[in-house]
Amino acid sequence: MADKKDYYDLLGVNKNAAADEIKAAYRRQAVKFHPDKNPGDKNAESQFKAINEAYEVLSDGQKRAAYDRFGHAGVNHSAGGGGPGGGAGGFSGFSSEFGDVDLGDILGNIFGGAENFGGGGGRRRSGQSARGEDIAVEAEITLREAYEGAKKPIRVVKAERCETCGGSGAKPGTSAVTCKTCGGAGQVRSQRGFFVMAQTCPTCHGEGKVIQSPCASCRGAGAVEKASTLTIKIPPGVREGTSLRISGAGQAGFRGGPAGDLFVVIHPSRDQRFTREGDDLYVEEHISFPQAGMGCEVSVATFEEPVTIKIPPGTQGGALFRLRDHGMPRLEARGHGDLFVKVIVDVPKDLTSRQRELLRELAKTLGEDPSQYDESVLKKIFGRG
Repeated sequence: MADKKDYYDLLGVNKNAAADEIKAAYRRQAVKFHPDKNPGDKNAESQFKAINEAYEVLSDGQKRAAYDRFGHAGVNHSAGGGGPGGGAGGFSGFSSEFGDVDLGDILGNIFGGAENFGGGGGRRRSGQSARGEDIAVEAEITLREAYEGAKKPIRVVKAERCETCGGSGAKPGTSAVTCKTCGGAGQVRSQRGFFVMAQTCPTCHGEGKVIQSPCASCRGAGAVEKASTLTIKIPPGVREGTSLRISGAGQAGFRGGPAGDLFVVIHPSRDQRFTREGDDLYVEEHISFPQAGMGCEVSVATFEEPVTIKIPPGTQGGALFRLRDHGMPRLEARGHGDLFVKVIVDVPKDLTSRQRELLRELAKTLGEDPSQYDESVLKKIFGRG
């Protein structure tokens, strides 16, 4: 036993680790080295066995105490064997206490069933069909389409159930037969020391059945890749990255199993007029200097009817006016966001002599000294009159 690695090191915990820490560490290691995740990797298989052995000891109070006191010698796994000095407090080995140990059973106790291991993949049993994979596509829409909602055609390339064999994978008129290697169990067992190892059958790959006469159309896969166009309904108010789920529109299931789902990720394009922030919209409206000084009314375009707003006298450039409920529809709630109108005061680039004269008169009425204005500078800025 001198060549065995320390159980705590195998799980990556210290000797004072609590039971829940040990369990969490085991789960991480089991996911990492599970044979279903590492097919054909002998090193991963060996590591997986070792961490299961470590967990069996460290998750049991009596066995852990014996291991802490006597090391590997304290957990002798031979049938009926105990620790030094008469069994170390009544501890007995795995074989006599548990009988044959199936790694799948161990994982089932920890993860709640093999079908939940590794994100829902699990192991197929005796020709059991399996759900198809989910797929995702992207769809670009305009901001107006995001406001109003739209119906968009989406091109999807995916595996669809073979029409020739109906998804069975077998040539019409034939069917899959029971695997002779595993007898239909989908697993083969072998003795590995104190463990009875249950592994996926290498002949049927866990299905329990084999197809002797594959379908010519799908070559036994039960599905063929096809391109199709789906029309999806986009609800009003979708944002960047909104994901729409279409049940049963994903990859075809294995051996006639249900299809996966299709997820459509929405990307609204930038709008030339409106800027969006959440459910609110922002728009700029340009007014002249006289309009800003004396006040005016401005017609603001929206995705519905134009709205007229009043600009009070003396409005400064950059002022924001809020139009409630004129923003984007709220996707998961009632109502709309708001529309904010930012006022931009335009300064004329070209002035006539008369206009410059009037500006000087205005400056005088405002208490300013017109002599401060450099005529050459004015000409450079506003042009010649």
